[in-house]
Amino acid sequence: MTITSFNPLIITQDAQSAIALFEALGFERRHMKTGINDSDITSVRMRYTGEDGKIFHVDVAQVPVPQDMTTIRMNVRDFDEAYHMLEAKGFKNAQGDKITETPTSKATTMVSPSGFTISIAEHIRKHD
Repeated sequence: MTITSFNPLIITQDAQSAIALFEALGFERRHMKTGINDSDITSVRMRYTGEDGKIFHVDVAQVPVPQDMTTIRMNVRDFDEAYHMLEAKGFKNAQGDKITETPTSKATTMVSPSGFTISIAEHIRKHD
């Protein structure tokens, strides 16, 4: 399995406050995706570049949840491979059988037997 990125994802009802906090820490908005799951869910990718050139990411998603949650976002080259590997380790899909598919990605959140979560995503690459 090839992992292309691995970073925290904050899921919150108040994304603007979380985004403002990370901007105050020096993170910059990189891109935003709206209309996830055909609803008003929005995700913002943020990036911080340290003085030594090291790059860090955090994602903030605006989602109607009862309380904030933090999960691990793991981008992979092959969604199905990652999904089945986590399933074999006892993870369950937090959305039941639903996989979120958009023109640019395929994703879901998986819950471990002990309760921590990993949000896996494959970015659909355009082939020329």
